[in-house]
Amino acid sequence: MRIAVGGIHTECSTYSPVLMTADDFRVLRGAELLKADYFNFLDADGFEHVPLLHARAVPGGPVSRAAYDAFKTEFLERLRAALPLDGLYLAMHGAIKVDSMDDAEGDWISAARAVVGPDCPIATSYDLHGNVSQKIIDQIDIFAGYRTAPHIDTRETMVRAWSMLVEALRTGTRPGVAWAPVPLLLPGECTSTEDEPASGLYRRLPDFDQRPGILDANLMVGYVWADEPRATACAVVTGSDKAAASMAAEEIAGSYWNERENFRFGQVTGPLDAMLAIAEETTTKPVILADSGDNPTGGGVGDRADVLRALLARGWRDALIAGIADRPAVDACFAAGEGATLALRLGGSLDPSSAVAEVTAIVMRLDDPGPIAERQAVVRIDGIEVVLSARRRPYHNIEDFRRLGLDPGSVRLLVVKSGYLSPELAPIANPNLMALTDGVVNQDIENLASERRQRPIFPFDRDFDFKPRARFSARWT
Repeated sequence: MRIAVGGIHTECSTYSPVLMTADDFRVLRGAELLKADYFNFLDADGFEHVPLLHARAVPGGPVSRAAYDAFKTEFLERLRAALPLDGLYLAMHGAIKVDSMDDAEGDWISAARAVVGPDCPIATSYDLHGNVSQKIIDQIDIFAGYRTAPHIDTRETMVRAWSMLVEALRTGTRPGVAWAPVPLLLPGECTSTEDEPASGLYRRLPDFDQRPGILDANLMVGYVWADEPRATACAVVTGSDKAAASMAAEEIAGSYWNERENFRFGQVTGPLDAMLAIAEETTTKPVILADSGDNPTGGGVGDRADVLRALLARGWRDALIAGIADRPAVDACFAAGEGATLALRLGGSLDPSSAVAEVTAIVMRLDDPGPIAERQAVVRIDGIEVVLSARRRPYHNIEDFRRLGLDPGSVRLLVVKSGYLSPELAPIANPNLMALTDGVVNQDIENLASERRQRPIFPFDRDFDFKPRARFSARWT
């Protein structure tokens, strides 16, 4: 049997003015897809896997229509060339916003369905911060979503979706999908699965999987920085029995709704000045401060210098900021060379509204892996070291620092553009602080512009009643 594999995966803040282009994506085509670490599970007796195209990018602003159309056109061409197929597995995210288009995943999956026809089962895997729609549900037979945030089960989730597809093809059965929207949108920083009540809600999902007629149960938090009609939380259940799936979806949805007032930030959180005051009084290290409003893994631009300016104003010493996306500053550092002293205007290179710092810096290290867009520079500004990157990117892994000759555990204060900390940084934080900073993914949720969301929805609205109601895929007849 033949299973085609592909998809598109990123997360887009509609509040960002910076469009993503094709250059922002890592694109896997054909055989190179099967060699990628996160697809290396595609191996089952009697099955041939046909790799198509998979495009993945660090979250950011909306994807340009030209980039999306180019990826979609190539994907569909490869899909048509792969026919006939017995199954299709799509590794998606769920929170893509394409410039001038709503519900990009719905568009992508619907186009794939039109190519493979009604008899080919389609399985999808999603980030739990994805937004689901009836259009999406109506095209698929199998759904699996992440159950951890921070995301440490990406590969496991992909395996769940793929395994259900393989089993369906082996047995000749056809699962179905039920879902129950929940008018509730909260940021991932309030709904981390490491903290209650989310940890308890997600811990119970495997129990639903064991129920007769249920194959896979999911709670989708949704993506709050998408001001579009489909943005909502929901429960999604893959099952073999419609009544059981309906009951499970409504129960999961109801349990999430009932906890809506109980979600809190897991780490110490507050305005930037308050967090820096705590850091100044702290004798342990490293204090790790998350610059949450400019977090590139949540869709932030990554080019703001708010925290740098605040640290300079306080005369801070022994701090490391990783990092600020600023291609012109990196180019200037490379032109000057290591050891040079130069004036830099840091910040605002991508979003003109971003905070800027005018500084005199010493170039400490230059990293040139080859492509100009991958260059990095480490500069010293008084007692602060700052990592500058030529492109938008996070610094969430220890190796990110080691490559630059930096030790994140040895500094008094480490600043990263993040919300909740990554699995590698969280264990060394001593303590972990999150600053409620400005940016296109800021945590001031209730005051976000909300022009296109379906209303009412919590916490934008509070005085309304809700009762979960399950809906089914049009394919589940």
